[in-house]
Amino acid sequence: MERGDTSEEDEDELKEPPPEPTRFGWVQGVMIRCMLNIWGVILYLRLPWITAQAGIGMTWVIILLSSCITGITGLSTSAIATNGKVKGGGTYFLISRSLGPELGGSIGLIFAFANAVAVAMHTVGFAETVADLMRENGAVMVDRTNDIRIIGIITVTCLLGISMAGMAWESKAQILFFVVIMVSFASYIVGTIIPATPEKESKGFFSYKAGIFAANFVPGWRGKEGSFFGMFSIFFPSATGILAGANISGDLKNPTVAIPRGTLMAIFWTTVSYLIISATIGSCVVRDASGILNDTLSSSSSSEGCIGTACQYGWDFSECIKNGTCAYGISNYYQSMSMVSAFAPLITAGIFGATLSSALACLVSAPKVFQCLCKDRLYPLIGFFGKSYGKNDEPLRGYLLTYIIAACFILIAELNTIAPIISNFFLCSYCLINFSCFHASITNSPGWRPSFRFYSKWLSLLCAVCCVVIMFLLTWWAALIAFGVVLFLLGYTLYKKPEVNWGSSVQASSYNIALNQCVGLNNVEDHVKNYRPQCLVLTGSPSSRPALVDLVNCLTKNLSLMMCGNVVTVILPGKHQIISHVKWLNQRKVKSFYRGVVAAELRSGVNMLLQGAGLGRIKPNVLLAGFKKDWRSDTPQATHSYIGILHDAFDLHYGVCVLRLKEGLDVSHPSQGHELQPGTVFQKKQGKKTIDVYWLFDDGGLTLLLPYLLTRRKRWARCKVRVFVGGEKDKKEEQKADVLALIKKFRLGFHDVEVVTDLYQNPQPMNTMPVGRKGVCPTTLYMAWLDILSRDLRPPVLLVRGNQENVLTFYCQ
Repeated sequence: MERGDTSEEDEDELKEPPPEPTRFGWVQGVMIRCMLNIWGVILYLRLPWITAQAGIGMTWVIILLSSCITGITGLSTSAIATNGKVKGGGTYFLISRSLGPELGGSIGLIFAFANAVAVAMHTVGFAETVADLMRENGAVMVDRTNDIRIIGIITVTCLLGISMAGMAWESKAQILFFVVIMVSFASYIVGTIIPATPEKESKGFFSYKAGIFAANFVPGWRGKEGSFFGMFSIFFPSATGILAGANISGDLKNPTVAIPRGTLMAIFWTTVSYLIISATIGSCVVRDASGILNDTLSSSSSSEGCIGTACQYGWDFSECIKNGTCAYGISNYYQSMSMVSAFAPLITAGIFGATLSSALACLVSAPKVFQCLCKDRLYPLIGFFGKSYGKNDEPLRGYLLTYIIAACFILIAELNTIAPIISNFFLCSYCLINFSCFHASITNSPGWRPSFRFYSKWLSLLCAVCCVVIMFLLTWWAALIAFGVVLFLLGYTLYKKPEVNWGSSVQASSYNIALNQCVGLNNVEDHVKNYRPQCLVLTGSPSSRPALVDLVNCLTKNLSLMMCGNVVTVILPGKHQIISHVKWLNQRKVKSFYRGVVAAELRSGVNMLLQGAGLGRIKPNVLLAGFKKDWRSDTPQATHSYIGILHDAFDLHYGVCVLRLKEGLDVSHPSQGHELQPGTVFQKKQGKKTIDVYWLFDDGGLTLLLPYLLTRRKRWARCKVRVFVGGEKDKKEEQKADVLALIKKFRLGFHDVEVVTDLYQNPQPMNTMPVGRKGVCPTTLYMAWLDILSRDLRPPVLLVRGNQENVLTFYCQ
């Protein structure tokens, strides 16, 4: 044996340690990835046009407003990401572990889908640019639409190959794209400084001019989209992409450091780039130009009739401005950055880099988020895609699913069709991230301790509201679709109630609300109109007496408190035992608390429950127990203890109910544990049966209230209640009318009353009424009375005695 152990140890030492998976720092893993995902086609092809419409001043407002939203969302993301260890799953992981599976699961699914569709959007943007370049050079495969489809499918297939090669290859490709974009920016900035040639001047470029800056600083709205919110709706998608780093949180060396630093730096530098480009393009290029070299002002011609800013620099574009036929200028020419650039092909390369890098980032993000969602198994039929491969746990099946979804949307070949929904889904994610941060902060949970402190819960709430407003301002129907999907998935999760516990802020909030409401009840005096039978049920282990549980559940469900009490006299109950009791109640769909106590004997344990159960005004006022069927064979001390429990309840102002079934209550089978869910008579539909109520003593009305509560339940609704009262033979009808009138005042809906006239005659040897006065009637005799009274009856028997507290009233106040 020793030799065998030694050889096994030697073999373990000879084995090579598993290779370390690739992990990234904050620059390569988060900042560069976010910047590439934020920069896109709008930066190159729409920002100059937005500057022409809104003016430099309003464009800066649009850029800064968008950056405020993404910046606050970045702060909220940083706070959530630094409140504990962040695993894979990115946005889904952050929201689900903060808000819980209900909202986290729904937003995770639509965010993964939005990223998959975003792959198609960016790929189509790339394919459109390639198709236009091909057409300019006379190279057409089929037609423009089909060319976009062909180029798009080929492109996304290549991107899939890069993604499936592993995160290391994907990250290297992202660095290449980043370098290309930076070179294109440098080419543009150099181009703005170089003196303009006559050809560029004819297209509206005059290098830096104060007159052009002044003219372009104010808005020049044109067309149906010519408004602040119209321009904002077009620009805002270019500010999204801030979650690209968080979406690969599982591949970062230190996510709690990398996500805040990288995300916020990416937002800062991309905002600076947008501001610089809008200011420089607005200072160099006029709004309208013809592109015709002959449209110059000669020294002999007059400039009095010349229209436009270009008149100051020797050019007359009046004719095309009047006719609305100007082909150039930042109001008309989407490729203005290419025209200004020192080397136009570098701008084209930048467009390629921006679109392909964004597509690649989304192609990686979607499977990573979806993989985490699949592993949590919140929704059916998706677990297949949660399988991991390789040292980096690559979601290869998720990659293929994302590829299929992207390919389907690429076939649409129309950006304007898919972009609004994507933007709304991303905004929906931002809204929930900010709300998660606000919610976690407002609950004051001790578990909310983010190491990143530079956030404000009120700013997070404001940003969440702004996101919702912007969603409807962008595309109201897409916003309705987004919220519809979220609400549907939320409803599904609430219905299924997945067995996960992530310590979410929703749980913390539920505790706060419950605690405040309980404390608030201390200031409310009890009133008979608000009386509810709050029941302490002596079930022992709840699974051992299901009939008792089911009866009380019929009385208290969605109405009042039910607490199953268990007195343990042998060993201390373990935590797993308590959990199993609660689980059994939940599986039976019984809304009840469970409370177990340890005591030397039963009576003292029940006394502990009677005095200590409940919280504030939410405490039991009715004790329910099963009939002690074995009182004859058990010791006299046990019978004395049982009757003593009833007297203790009366002394503590409890109402008391004792349930007896002909077949007994105890169905416990220790060998089978708590898994059984046996059926009982109280679970069945009762049909047109009769509930007989013997109202023989005015105990406050509890004897009448309980059957009324039963008939409010669906399965008991068709039952007839028959009330028996004591009376005198010669006044039978008069007393019956009085009782019916009283019941009508109480609005109980009982119409059948029987007067028992021999109630006050001397008892016969075989029919004795139980009195059971404390200290007068022996406990054994009292048990004999109860036994004879309820023995061998086919229906269940419930013996009820109130505590003299009025539980019914016919007054309004």
